[in-house]
Amino acid sequence: MFPIEETLRRLAQIPNVQVQAGAPLARHTRFAIGGPADVYAEAGSVEAFVEALGLARASGLPWFVIGGGTNLIISDEGFRGVVLRLTADALRAEGHRITAEAGAELGAVVDFAIERGLKGVETLAGIPGSLGGAIYGSAGAYGHAISEVVETVTLFDGASVRSIGNAECGFRYRESLFKRRKDWVILSAGLALEAAGAAELGRTAGEILAERNRKFPPSLKCAGSIFKNLILAELPPAVAAQAPERVVREGKAPAAYFLEQAGAKSLVRGDIRVADYHANLVYNAGAGTARDLVSLIAELKQRVRDRFGLELEEEVQYVGF
Repeated sequence: MFPIEETLRRLAQIPNVQVQAGAPLARHTRFAIGGPADVYAEAGSVEAFVEALGLARASGLPWFVIGGGTNLIISDEGFRGVVLRLTADALRAEGHRITAEAGAELGAVVDFAIERGLKGVETLAGIPGSLGGAIYGSAGAYGHAISEVVETVTLFDGASVRSIGNAECGFRYRESLFKRRKDWVILSAGLALEAAGAAELGRTAGEILAERNRKFPPSLKCAGSIFKNLILAELPPAVAAQAPERVVREGKAPAAYFLEQAGAKSLVRGDIRVADYHANLVYNAGAGTARDLVSLIAELKQRVRDRFGLELEEEVQYVGF
């Protein structure tokens, strides 16, 4: 084990790693909320990242890996330890297969596939964040998820770099093995796609992007939907019967419906607000704090619990609490 100063010094000696002490994590999250990290390091290559991660583990300090910061709520006090980010973003196509490094923006992966007439990720257009984060959270939209096209994931398990197949990733709705094994860090992935017309794929992606930007403007400081939707078949029958057929999509009842019935729209806590047009959209209107954000989320959960006896589950992850 070694202290923060020594960790900073050793990380700075790794080629292709940029290190900063006391970095404000608000700059690296979609909510624009979060205090400083004792150590923040970005690695521009997979090799450098693996070395930096090994060093962070050896330091004995707490550590975690950040992607695009789209689904993170970081404490106002920040993180007492090491925050690592892989920025390597190379994309390579071989036939109908794309290999992508985890630091690639998901939007870049979508565009890369469409340009080559490869179908399977176009419905993910407009979802912010990195490929690694998308796999971690089994991101999806409009009836499809990244898990459908993941063929292999290359990861670092703390001892070695290795690859696992789709079945081993434990994908479920907004869940994966990596949420349970946070010590396994995604480095890259192989995506198995299908041939299709680039023009048609582009139209599909363009329509989805326009709709997403209408709901979640890129400038809005939010994580998209704050809560997971609910699988209709898993709800108590009496509750499931209250969800109108018109709101059910792909066997899921929107969390927004239950939130709206519980009076969530337009609730405010400091500069943290629930949108007046979408009960599952919580955003930072300016100088919002993690404390107010967590408090408002707790109130939303309590309202739905009181009204329906349901326990909503967040899509976001909490860091430093």
